[in-house]
Amino acid sequence: MSDLTNEPEAVKADAPGMEPAAEAAVEPPAARPADPPAELTAGSPDQHAGGDLTVPDGYQVLEGAPDGFRRAVGVVVSRFNGAITSRLLASCLAELESHGVSRDAVLVMPVPGAFELPLAAMALAKTRRYACVVALGVIIRGETAHFDFVASEAASGLQLAAIETGVPVAFGVLTTENVAQAEARVDKGAEAARTALEMADVFARLRAAAAGAAASR
Repeated sequence: MSDLTNEPEAVKADAPGMEPAAEAAVEPPAARPADPPAELTAGSPDQHAGGDLTVPDGYQVLEGAPDGFRRAVGVVVSRFNGAITSRLLASCLAELESHGVSRDAVLVMPVPGAFELPLAAMALAKTRRYACVVALGVIIRGETAHFDFVASEAASGLQLAAIETGVPVAFGVLTTENVAQAEARVDKGAEAARTALEMADVFARLRAAAAGAAASR
């Protein structure tokens, strides 16, 4: 009995009375996508363009500076991932002090996690006792979609706190793929501190300029 599990053998091209079998078209192999430039790979720390902003001559410019003299600052910080948020906080506080903010002018408010940062920032801003607020936290991607929800709500909530109160809220929340990436970015605490002070200063200058213009009328 013939083996029915095997494919039938191809008919030979020189069999009597048979046309030669047409050869199957062979598609060329798909081209391999080009590798991204080295500076755009996930492991690269430089994923932004360098250089300073240039404003053309002839325009009025209102710009702030990270000046902490006689300014009170509120800092909300997540206790979750505390080994890293503690270093973020230390970086932030050292930067505030280096820019003239005295220790007794800083209030640190720890909260359970990054999801609670917006509410705490809003509460501090609404007291009108602080020139600016710095929010610090660490969100590390896990195996579920939890990361996406928390990161999105933390970002939008902190922005909302600033928009609704008019008090600058600096975003010092790390959103990383792993612990190593977070540890490499703890200096973002200092960056958030500088951002908060600069925004507080430019807002103060804006108010002063508006008041001066109104008085001169």
